Amino acid sequence: MKELNVAIIGYKFMGKAHSNAWQNITNFFDVPIKPVMKVACGRNEEDVQEFADRWGWEEIETDWKKVVERDDIDIIDISTPPALHYPIAIAAAKTGKHIFCEKPISLTTDEALKMYEVAEEAGVVHYLNHNYRRCPAVMLAKQMIDEGKLGKIYHWRGCYLQSWLMDPEFTLTWHMKKEIAGSGASGGINSHSVDLARFLVGEIKSVSAMAKTFIKERPISEGTAGGTFASGESTGEMGKVTVEDAISMVVEFENGALGSFEATTFAIGRENYNYFEIYGSKGAVIFNLERMNELQYYSGEDGEGEKGFRTILATDSSHPYISAWWPPAHNIGYEHEFHHAVFDFLNAIDSGEPIAPNFYDGYLGMKVLEAGLNSAETKKQIDIS
Repeated sequence: MKELNVAIIGYKFMGKAHSNAWQNITNFFDVPIKPVMKVACGRNEEDVQEFADRWGWEEIETDWKKVVERDDIDIIDISTPPALHYPIAIAAAKTGKHIFCEKPISLTTDEALKMYEVAEEAGVVHYLNHNYRRCPAVMLAKQMIDEGKLGKIYHWRGCYLQSWLMDPEFTLTWHMKKEIAGSGASGGINSHSVDLARFLVGEIKSVSAMAKTFIKERPISEGTAGGTFASGESTGEMGKVTVEDAISMVVEFENGALGSFEATTFAIGRENYNYFEIYGSKGAVIFNLERMNELQYYSGEDGEGEKGFRTILATDSSHPYISAWWPPAHNIGYEHEFHHAVFDFLNAIDSGEPIAPNFYDGYLGMKVLEAGLNSAETKKQIDIS
């Protein structure tokens, strides 16, 4: 089997999720390429060494530029905060590395478009990790829509609700700094909803939105926090939150469908509630990440007295990716989506075919997110060219 060396840059929440997939992919899936976990890179040498030892990375480095320049590295996995996606991706593409990049793609649409153009010019495979596309139940919904089982799509209704920033004493992490994160709930979680809507319904034509920052100042932390959802130790000083805590959008799709999006980190009781409903002329589907192995389906063609939403347990071997895992009705979880992404990514490298979502998808998604924030600021509907 052909081998390609992987370097991961970033070692917190996403670094763990990605490493788990790189480490285990060949145990479950027949892939044409064996990934070799060569280098883990992060700024804190002690922490990145502990990460590498735990997850099986052969070496460590503290300077991402040195990693990208290495001739023995074939794949760059970008698991950093968004501000570093653009410089790392550009450098990686120019040195001929294939790129596996976390979302959101970048801080701006200009950066996203440049990332796409440089990667295409270099002829490398570029993948943007919106992992929820690769839930078998979501892929089943896509299949059913493509087969016409929902008919003409009229409505998308999506929300992504979390609650981890409700505590006013939660310290000012990078997620709340525009210069590092780009945006708050918009890029952090609404980007997932927008990607799913584009994947399942189509491109978005116009956006009207409202956004809100509920807590405008937070305690400054000593050093860095322990990762996503983790507060740091306060210095006693306060710093300004420069991104939104919540955003609500109403959109029109190019195919005429209407849609709504709500994303917030202030929904008490909701830890990671990623939910959507799609309604068409012939049927409807509902997905809830908290029950990620299930898809709710309503068929308007059922007979009288038999109509109603049915639950499809998307764990049959006929469902996407499932045949590599367990027997029917043995559920899979959040971490499996990353395995599915790595599986498709390695096959794309081997075949030379593009993978989706890629950097161009990231660019189109970023246009929607930027339009939403622009609309919220100007209080006007924004048409997306």
